Amino acid sequence: MELPLELVNALRLAQRVTVLTGAGVSQESGLRTFRDAQDGLWAQYRPEDLATPQAFQRNPKLVWDWYAWRREKVCQAKPNPAHYALAAMAKRIPKFTLITQNVDGLHQAAGSPRVIELHGNIRRVRCSVCAQVLSQWDQPPDDVPRCPSCNGLLRPDVVWFGETLPQAELEAAFEAAQHCELFFSIGTSGVVQPAASLAYFAQQHGARIVEINAEPTPLTPFADFALQGKAGEILPALVKSAFLAQIT
Repeated sequence: MELPLELVNALRLAQRVTVLTGAGVSQESGLRTFRDAQDGLWAQYRPEDLATPQAFQRNPKLVWDWYAWRREKVCQAKPNPAHYALAAMAKRIPKFTLITQNVDGLHQAAGSPRVIELHGNIRRVRCSVCAQVLSQWDQPPDDVPRCPSCNGLLRPDVVWFGETLPQAELEAAFEAAQHCELFFSIGTSGVVQPAASLAYFAQQHGARIVEINAEPTPLTPFADFALQGKAGEILPALVKSAFLAQIT
């Protein structure tokens, strides 16, 4: 794969790199994007109608079961070469920050040490009453599990429509965007706010923008390097070219 030599050199010399990933990266691991058509039992539902606090309040079992189904799909998925390439990049760049809109935990599974999760993680749950976060929980048959501390209903630890992003993660993301030399936007549509504004914010503070996506986005005309194709092909080639590292 032929890559811009200017980009290869810029990555090789960079001390501060920030990366934002979206659903396109997970899609290469076989996971449907959030708005893809559902299948089986869930084909009759719109995701936008289930991923809300109001839906959980109306029918917590329905929402829990949908997320349990999605969680099972996530747990069956494996990281792809894009995930591994970013983990390799993190080892070679002194100040590397990985921000993701994905909730599947595949970056961590690939070995990325620190990930800013803007939208939470479907592998965790939190109490709908006291907000305690749990990585493991008891699943009663045919019911929604409850918090061991306050007995409130447990819900997925993800950001639903109508909810704000976690403040600490959002502040850390903008801090990393402000101080990086290179900002990568990978597999994201560039329209979901506030994540979509990170690239422009980085550019305003002097960063060069690299977009890797299967198709053009609103960011494409503003990117210094716009690479169209699969992240799982482009990123390993870029890491190999910049650092002479083979991604496995």
